[in-house]
Amino acid sequence: MNFVVVVESPAKAKTIEKYLGEGYLVIASYGHIRDLPAKDGSVRPDEDFSMDWEVDDKSEKHIRDIASALRNAERLYLATDPDREGEAISWHVQEELQNRKALDGIEVKRVTFNEITKDAVLTAMRNPRDVDGELVDAYLARRALDYLVGFTLSPVLWRKLPGSRSAGRVQSVALRLICEREGEVERFRSREYWTVEADFLTIQGTPLTTHLTHLAGKKLDKFDLPDETTALAAKAQVETGSFTVSSVERKKTRRFPAPPFTTSTLQQEASRKLHYAAKRTMQIAQRLYEGVEVEGETVGLITYMRTDGVQMAAEAIQAVREMIGERFGKPYLPGTPRLYKTKAKNAQEAHEAIRPTDVYRRPEDVAPFLDRDHLRLYELVWKRTVASQMECAELEQVAVDVIREDGAATLRATGSIVVFDGFLKLYREDRDDEGSGDDDTDRILPAVGEGDALRPGQVRPEQHFTQPPPRYSEASLVKKLEELGIGRPSTYANIIAVLQDRNYVRIDARRFIPEDRGRLVTAFLESFFNRYVQYNFTAELENQLDEISGGRIDWKTVLRGFWEDFHGAVDGTRELRVSQVLDALDQDLGPHFFPEDVSGKDPRVCPTCGEGRLGLRLSKFGAFIGCSQYPTCRYTRPLTVASEGGAEMAEAARELGCDSATGGLVSLRKGPYGIYVQLDPPASAVPAPPANATPEPPPEPADGKPKKARKTRKTTDAPKPKRVSLPKGFDPASVDLDRALQLLALPREIGSHPESNVLITVGVGRFGPYLKCGDVYTSLPAEDDVLTVGMNRAVDLLANGGKARAPGRALGDHPDTGKPVTVRAGRFGPYVKCGDLMATLPKGADPETISLAEALEILKAKAAKGKPAKGGKSAKGAKPVKAAKATKSDDAVAKEEMSPGTATKKSAPKAKSQAAKGGGQS
Repeated sequence: MNFVVVVESPAKAKTIEKYLGEGYLVIASYGHIRDLPAKDGSVRPDEDFSMDWEVDDKSEKHIRDIASALRNAERLYLATDPDREGEAISWHVQEELQNRKALDGIEVKRVTFNEITKDAVLTAMRNPRDVDGELVDAYLARRALDYLVGFTLSPVLWRKLPGSRSAGRVQSVALRLICEREGEVERFRSREYWTVEADFLTIQGTPLTTHLTHLAGKKLDKFDLPDETTALAAKAQVETGSFTVSSVERKKTRRFPAPPFTTSTLQQEASRKLHYAAKRTMQIAQRLYEGVEVEGETVGLITYMRTDGVQMAAEAIQAVREMIGERFGKPYLPGTPRLYKTKAKNAQEAHEAIRPTDVYRRPEDVAPFLDRDHLRLYELVWKRTVASQMECAELEQVAVDVIREDGAATLRATGSIVVFDGFLKLYREDRDDEGSGDDDTDRILPAVGEGDALRPGQVRPEQHFTQPPPRYSEASLVKKLEELGIGRPSTYANIIAVLQDRNYVRIDARRFIPEDRGRLVTAFLESFFNRYVQYNFTAELENQLDEISGGRIDWKTVLRGFWEDFHGAVDGTRELRVSQVLDALDQDLGPHFFPEDVSGKDPRVCPTCGEGRLGLRLSKFGAFIGCSQYPTCRYTRPLTVASEGGAEMAEAARELGCDSATGGLVSLRKGPYGIYVQLDPPASAVPAPPANATPEPPPEPADGKPKKARKTRKTTDAPKPKRVSLPKGFDPASVDLDRALQLLALPREIGSHPESNVLITVGVGRFGPYLKCGDVYTSLPAEDDVLTVGMNRAVDLLANGGKARAPGRALGDHPDTGKPVTVRAGRFGPYVKCGDLMATLPKGADPETISLAEALEILKAKAAKGKPAKGGKSAKGAKPVKAAKATKSDDAVAKEEMSPGTATKKSAPKAKSQAAKGGGQS
């Protein structure tokens, strides 16, 4: 062994060692082998930004292994990833080995490759270079900046804003984006508007749907029909008179394919199409890059996944074009290769786009060697890459204007026909936050000509309300950060993960919502460190780091310029009083924590004393809301909005409105198990007691001795209200009448399974939202909305997470009753079942080998526990407890894999009570 090669991960090491063969030892550093110690003073600006580095216990073993391997080596190859971070790892390894005098007489070289294939690795080994000092300087500058901001600003937060976690250079700016969007949502006031649709029949009897665009010669703007009255007046104009086609416009357009993936676009598209978090996407991409065993050979399936570049190597483009010609035919192959360019100018621009290392390795070819998540991401990369070199799609857009004979009303129908599908045959890019209007892309309009008379049909006025700007999803947040030039591809996943780990944000229905703690931090930074959370300042700092990478500016010059102003800003807060902080935060966040009351009541008035003013207060445990009359009034509440329905939700129900179908009142309520919506039965459904009804006296005892009156259960024929718990992650403040009615209408039918044709439904059960298809169930993940989840996502979840409720292993029939005896897997362990009687298997009993005779003994013992003792009474004089008779509810419990419990003498009354309710068993 003469040569040692160092890479980051064992998986990468295993793959490369097979390519290099004998004479090479490939060893993993397991990422960074050292870092700045997590204490003050690790970066010292007063000493020209000198830094201390520390090797932790785990990395110590790895660096010793590398040093040991070098004892008989001639050369050390540093083959870490081809980006700034990879260059830094190589530099750290070299520096640490030099400090330990492990490189005496050993030549050190750096090699990089954009893909882990045999050809790429061997080519890189033939063309080594030295460690790139400019990339290392850029890393040192970035690491020093992040350290100085974190270890200088965070203590200010802890002193002035107790309960805060920490602040970061880039994370704080991303948090500001999320908080600002939430402020826009809160300030938004919905506005009503109406539209009018009309159906016509052509001469051939084909239906044509139009919408009103002009009325009385005036073009209608969005809010020109503000209410039902004006909409009905417009409807009357359309219902009268005769209509003809005034014009037919046809326009051909071309739609171009999207370029191959960069890191950010891969994260965005994986979030939209696959519902992967950015962190998960990068984990899978890393594995596909480092190597997967395919038909006995370990090979990297995609190129390096941290890149801003959209260009591809010439040989890769040629291979893709050949694939298109063979698989799709000549019409789908453009005359010349497509060449893409990006405006990014940082050092990583030198890397190719993310693409398959071999385009002929199709998704179906590697499917047997990949798990589902890896296959789906590989398929996404493969399709995007191939589609980027395919021919454009051609569409014909059609607009038909329909006018009343006197010109009083004009309506329009629009549609689009795909003349040639081009790249759409393989791949269609998703978009964020698309409008809620109808998508006319696939609407085909009937053949009509100018002057054709149309027969009027139904006219429909429709009510609409404007919607607030959408909250950021992972995809749209990454897109926004990239547009603003904040962060770099390798940092996006970490930024999002840190915000969640610090509990500054949460995800609801795959959208970011800032926690109150996060809003406090953002308000504090905007009030006292405004410059450092400005988008243009952060972006300009990123550009300077890129300039360092290109050798155009000295890294310590950038640090000096930043530190001088930043240190002054921190010093300026030393005399800052807590009262000043509170005043600033109260002014900024007052509208959030104390929203306007629709009744006109001042939301700041203390509900306890009625005189004090509610405001933000601070303690050593963090911020809270308290009364200004303290200590006379001690009212406090957590830092939440009182109307959110959380811990401070009023005991009284919040009325949402009436159900138009039943007339029952719909309300949002708080119970002992959380927030729920309730639909009351209509007043007409509740029977009134007879006017002359009088209570019936108890019968006289036969023996004349007085007896205690027996308590009887109150019975009523009145229907019970319908209730549905709010699924986890639902924001109670966002629940309106429409959303509540959708919850109350659950379970919802999604449609028939495309393969089995069995109906798929979605609902909320005792353990949360679920999907059901026949006997197959699966839980709905928190990021999916029970009200909007569609067919594709449902089939996907059922295929990978669905579990059929196992019928159990049949042991035989009961000799007395003839009913089947089965052994089943329950939530709390295996149990045997015969009819309505169920009994848990004793500890140590094997459900796979238990016999019918053994099962009968267990069932017999269980049944005996419910029989009375001699004298007709059980121990302590308690009444005998009978085995609970199974009801529909019991069967549902069994389907939820709930095994029976055993009622002890002390728990017998409770078990009886549960059985009487039909919800348990003894």
